Formats: sequence, C-alpha cells, structure tokens
Amino acid sequence: MDDKKQERKLKIRNIKNGISIDHITAGKAPEVLKILGIDRGFTDSVTLAMNVKSSKMRKKDIVKVENKDLDVNEINKISVIAPQATINWIHDYQVVKKEKVKLPDELIGIVKCPNPSCITNKEREPVKSIFLVKNTNPVVLVCKYCERETESLY
Repeated sequence: MDDKKQERKLKIRNIKNGISIDHITAGKAPEVLKILGIDRGFTDSVTLAMNVKSSKMRKKDIVKVENKDLDVNEINKISVIAPQATINWIHDYQVVKKEKVKLPDELIGIVKCPNPSCITNKEREPVKSIFLVKNTNPVVLVCKYCERETESLY
C-alpha cells in the first residue's frame, strides 16, 4: 500500500484502571492536571495529548491518569475550564462509566473573584466565593457578592 494512502492514527496508551478525560478545550490540559493535583511527585502513569484533531471541536486535549478517581468538586472545576469534557472511568481496560461534565448553576469556593475589593478577597472575612453561571458557551460567571463578571476561569 502506498505510504500516502495509509491513514495515520494517533495512538494513546490504554490504562488498566483510572480516568480518561476527553474533549478538553484545546490548551487547557495543564490546568486539568493542576485541578487533579498532578505534579512532579505523582507516581502513577499520566498521558497528556494536546491539540489533537477533533471532528467536533477542531482541536482538543486528552488526559489519562492511572489509579485516579474524581470527586464532585474536581468535576465541577473541570467543567469551568472545559465545559465540553467527557470523563470516562476505566476498570480492567474497559470504560465502566461515561459522563459529560455539566457546569453547575452555582460555583461555591471554586473561582476566585477578580475584584480585589470583593468581600471574598478580604482576609478578615471568612466568605467563600459564589459565582452564578450567566453563560455556558463561552463561560461567563457573575460574583454573587460584587456582581463582577468574569471569563477568567479557575
């Protein structure tokens, strides 16, 4: 077969147990790793693919992490920076659960208000930030306290 006619496909290693996060907004995979607490001290296998061609998104990122599970707070954080992401839970190389992230109507303690005068940014005030979702595509959030809008995510 002619080399030009051979279709080349990107191969990303399968994982035995863990999570695979697909359809991450292109360029946002490093932020997903930060949300997951993955840094130099992380010892399990991590696969990261950035700017992969996608028929739905043109370009996307993918993150696979062995022996990792997600909690609701991590999923909500991912939904802020990658509202189209799909999370796959993998056991014995098989996808056992698949879920599209859903941006909640209200984000509590996840996003920092960009307004330095906001009560949530005062050291003496033990107030968690609360943001209401004004728009999902693109993501636009509004601080419940000072009403500052932000697209600055996570």
